[in-house]
Amino acid sequence: MKRKHYLIAGLAGLVVLAGAQAGVTAMDAADAPADIEINSLAQLYEPVQFDHAMHVDATSGSCVTCHHHTTGAPAEDPNCARCHRTAAESDVVGCKDCHSAKRFEADYLKGVAENKALYHTEKVGLKGAYHLRCMGCHREMGAPVGCQDCHSRTDAGDKMFRAGKYAPAPGTKPAGSH
Repeated sequence: MKRKHYLIAGLAGLVVLAGAQAGVTAMDAADAPADIEINSLAQLYEPVQFDHAMHVDATSGSCVTCHHHTTGAPAEDPNCARCHRTAAESDVVGCKDCHSAKRFEADYLKGVAENKALYHTEKVGLKGAYHLRCMGCHREMGAPVGCQDCHSRTDAGDKMFRAGKYAPAPGTKPAGSH
């Protein structure tokens, strides 16, 4: 009799495990916020009001289009699927949670060099992740692709890029030029 209970408990455990690996526990797009403010370059650009709900519709609710495998759904990219085919939902799903905004700073590079268990050593930074993922879809769908279409520069941004009221007058040479 005891042996029968162990067998039933074991089978129940396998069913739960198989369900989890089949994506039954995957995050649902309806659980995500409708809008997200992206302000990682706030010193140079106004924050981008990202319409998450519209992007969910544009991808037919396919979270993996942008979030890879972190939402618990199977990875679409065959290269990612080699390791993450049955990956569980991650605790973090935001781009900034995996892609560093300080990708080229010494502390980040030192951390990558010292972490011998890290597989994704060539992972793009946050800006690269946004642009690689966003621009490809925007081009395919005829959505805006100009910098200022999504990113309005701040006064500090205009000053840094010598644009707007900081732009050199026509016919003048920029300071330091020959």
